[in-house]
Amino acid sequence: MKIKLIVVGKTKSKFLVEGEKVYSERLKHYCKFTEFIISDVKNSGKLSALELKNKEGESILSAIDNSAEVVLLDENGSSFSSFEFSDFINKKTLSSTKELVFIVGGAFGFSDQVYKRSNLKLSLSKMTFSHQMIRLFFKEQLYRSHTILKGEKYHHE
Repeated sequence: MKIKLIVVGKTKSKFLVEGEKVYSERLKHYCKFTEFIISDVKNSGKLSALELKNKEGESILSAIDNSAEVVLLDENGSSFSSFEFSDFINKKTLSSTKELVFIVGGAFGFSDQVYKRSNLKLSLSKMTFSHQMIRLFFKEQLYRSHTILKGEKYHHE
């Protein structure tokens, strides 16, 4: 199964970029992981939040294959423990899911069209984090899920 992370804009904070690199490298040993960066919308400061979400949404939707299952990383989504998330990943693998796409939206979230295309909304926390921090947290949890599935010592209960 391929796992794709779609994000809006580049991570700007150096410490987050370094952390993301660490987990992206680690993930290579466990799955076919790719990341797709949606370019920032030009002249976004002149757009309303709704207009910006819609423009970002068009770019997001164009980066998703029709057969992919889509999970939005959304603060109002379902919550999983690390074990439950690893079980979710395992079930998707066993059910022959070809591609599982996770999406981190921009600062204002997702357009209605992106919500309609999604199969699941997943919350990493009840707290609100910047969309750039969520990328690092997600990669770490994806890595953790694979180490749980392999029975490795990374995760401690």
